Amino acid sequence: MALRIAILNLMPLKEDTENDFLRLLKGVEVVWMRLRTHQPRHTSQQHMDALYTYFDELADKRFDGVIITGAPVELLPFEEVTYWQELCRIFDWSRTNARSAIYICWGAQAALYHFYAIQKYPLPSKKFGIFTQDIYTPDNILFKGFADTSPMPHSRHTEIRTDEVKACKELTPVMGAETTGVSMIFRLFPDDHRRLPNEIFITGHMEYNTYTLDTEYRRDKGKRDDVGMPENYYIDNNPDNPPADTWHESALRFYENWIAGLESERRAER
Repeated sequence: MALRIAILNLMPLKEDTENDFLRLLKGVEVVWMRLRTHQPRHTSQQHMDALYTYFDELADKRFDGVIITGAPVELLPFEEVTYWQELCRIFDWSRTNARSAIYICWGAQAALYHFYAIQKYPLPSKKFGIFTQDIYTPDNILFKGFADTSPMPHSRHTEIRTDEVKACKELTPVMGAETTGVSMIFRLFPDDHRRLPNEIFITGHMEYNTYTLDTEYRRDKGKRDDVGMPENYYIDNNPDNPPADTWHESALRFYENWIAGLESERRAER
């Protein structure tokens, strides 16, 4: 039986995000999850009804993995997000109904706040582009086949602070850089590096396709005067040139390793 992965897709362009993850999650069954307390504005009702299942209809089911995406609400206080209470129930459910959960960008910030009261802080300017990350725990199963560093897309107006993460005994920073701060965190880091962390918080967007940052840049540049070009992204740092997809190989390897870890965890339970 194929692995089952539930994905709560909070991104505005649902179909783009669906394609991003399906490109990375090979050979698994993906179940798309939706909220009762939020109605998407950029995706048709027909598409949502055809593909997505409400969380309360899945709450009694178990999955091998859960992914909760980012969302364009990062400048709001968490409690002012209209679907905050339902999202908190999903965070708690993920701990009991999946072997491993991945929280991404704002989803990672929100989960860290919910579980550990770790705050997010506004940045002086948007962290936008591709930034090389140092890997602090290269022996872990998720970094099999990686070099010592790995590029990662970032697109956010807020940050979490590494010192607050390090102060929490349940959390271990495993990837980061001076330019971005901590970019990946494990909960309850396993002593056996062959074991899969039960929770993974990623502050960037490994799943982004080649042109996602380009689309964001050109969309926002047409609306405001303070939009900077994504760093380390276009060939020769020239927006007239195409992007250099420097992160896809590591993203694919990361999710392949995650899937392999989920399969190993499933076999261990038999």
